[in-house]
Amino acid sequence: MKVRDVLRHFAEFPVAPLETIAPETALVLSPHPDDESLGCGGFIASAVKNGNPPVVVIVSDGSASHRNSVTWPPRRMARLRQEESWEAATVLGLSSDRLLFMGLQDSAVPTQGDSFEAAVHDLIEIVERYECQTVLTPWRCDPHCDHEAVWLMGQKLKVLVPQLRLLAYPVWGLTLPPEMEINGDLLTGWRLDIGKFLGRKRAAIQAHRSQRGLVVDDDPSGFVLPEHLMEKMLLPYEIFIAS
Repeated sequence: MKVRDVLRHFAEFPVAPLETIAPETALVLSPHPDDESLGCGGFIASAVKNGNPPVVVIVSDGSASHRNSVTWPPRRMARLRQEESWEAATVLGLSSDRLLFMGLQDSAVPTQGDSFEAAVHDLIEIVERYECQTVLTPWRCDPHCDHEAVWLMGQKLKVLVPQLRLLAYPVWGLTLPPEMEINGDLLTGWRLDIGKFLGRKRAAIQAHRSQRGLVVDDDPSGFVLPEHLMEKMLLPYEIFIAS
C-alpha cells in the first residue's frame, strides 16, 4: 500500500472517546523530547482533564539535534531539551512527577542486546509502579532509528506483559513520500478529537524552542521542525493505531 493511501485511511479512522482509546492509565513512550508534544499532546491534555493523567517517558536525551554547535555541546543541549519538555508538560497540565527521562543517547537508542533489555526492564518497572494498562509507542513506519527502537521496546513490553494494550502514534511517518510503498496489513485504529486542546498542544510544541531554530545560532545545519510536519501535527485530531 502506498503512503498516500495509508494516510487517507488514517483520516478515515472512526472518532472515538478517550475511554475507548485508553480506558486506564497510559504510558506514553517518546523517542525524543518533543515527540510527546507532537504526536500525543492532545491525548496528554485530554487524559489529564479526564482525571487519569498518563505517564510520559522521554527515552533519548535529545542531545544530537545540533551536533556542530560549540556553545551547545551535547550535555548542555540535553539539559535544555529536558527543561523544554518540563515546560511543555506544564502547558498540557501534566505534573512533573509523571514525566520521566531515560537519558539514552540520542540517535543511538538500542534495538537489541543488553542495553535494550535493560531499557525494557526499566519500562516494566514503570508500568508496574504506575499500573499502566495501555502503552503508546511511535508508529513502526516513522523513519528515524530512535522511533524504530522505541517501537521495538513496545513490542517487547507486549510480549513480557501480555495484558498491556499497545497503540502507536505517527509522527515522521506522516511526512513519508506519498508514492512510497509500505508493507503490512491494512491498519485499524481511532482518531481522538483534540479540538478543545489544540491551543495547548500548539503551545506545548512551541515550548520546544531549540527545535524551532530559536536558541542555537552557531549550527546552521542543526535540526529545525519543518512547517510541513507542524501542519500535520496541528490537526483537530490525533491518530492511534492498533498494534
